[in-house]
Amino acid sequence: MAEVLKIATVQFEHRADDKQYNLERVAHFARHGAAAGAQLVVCPEMCLVGYWHMRRHSAVTLQALAEPVGGPSVSAVRSLAKQHGIGVGAGFLESADGELFNSYAVCLPDGAVHVHRKLHAFEHQAISSGDSYTVFDTPWGARMAILICWDNNLVENVRACALAGASVLIAPHQTGGTASRSPHGMHPVPLALWENRHTDPAAIEREFRGPNGRAWLMRWLPARAHDNGTFVIFSNGVGRDDDEIRTGNAMVLDPYGRIVAETWAAADEMVLAELDLGMVPLSTGRRWLAGRRPELYDILTRRFGNERDPRTARFSTKPVNI
Repeated sequence: MAEVLKIATVQFEHRADDKQYNLERVAHFARHGAAAGAQLVVCPEMCLVGYWHMRRHSAVTLQALAEPVGGPSVSAVRSLAKQHGIGVGAGFLESADGELFNSYAVCLPDGAVHVHRKLHAFEHQAISSGDSYTVFDTPWGARMAILICWDNNLVENVRACALAGASVLIAPHQTGGTASRSPHGMHPVPLALWENRHTDPAAIEREFRGPNGRAWLMRWLPARAHDNGTFVIFSNGVGRDDDEIRTGNAMVLDPYGRIVAETWAAADEMVLAELDLGMVPLSTGRRWLAGRRPELYDILTRRFGNERDPRTARFSTKPVNI
């Protein structure tokens, strides 16, 4: 087992429905990550086809854009992984058995492909939610898990992955600058700040580091790492995503919730970090896991009758009463 795992996490601005361009960006970062010594390169959620614009597409259009796991897009990522001798992760729109999924493929250098289907999909009524966790072993001895964007906001999901043995959580996102229903949540980033990023870089940097970007992430993301004793590899879109501006902030957190490496650049960027896997066994979160009393937790799996599907939960303005 490698005691130190070098990884790269990426932020880039995708082009809606332009698979060739988006795949070229993944190939660019795979090449540069490998040259820098990274063993794994993590790209954003749905980066191969684009994200927020999909809500405007018809189900027929989405079906035409979607591909099976063995289709050309994931096959191309798999080829990149084998070519460079590294792991490469990228998000895509999956078609399987007549359904669509917001999925993420981690392709390993030995040819293995691990695919996670977003558990809480809300992007389009034609996109179904997955129903299982994705935890797997890697050639580097580290057991990894994948959770996509909103999957990470529900604390039970990260805990379940940790209990399944994951010491590294791959967390691809398209976030920042969203119109949150919560009064103290995120808010949209003005388009003009992004368009003027080259003439006024300080203004967009303040926005990316502020409450609509990094400051929002800092309210919860370190807790996922700390409370479960896992490294978290956060990858995100950056720039224009239909009518919203993604805030990037690609970063890596250690099992104590500390930021190992990050960027707040208003540009396509790659962040490199070395994960000291020896930190995991005695981390605070792991010791807390050992102190669990599962006999107390049946309330976590009990239905109360007020559960909502992901789209309703994400977009409803109604108060939630427990």
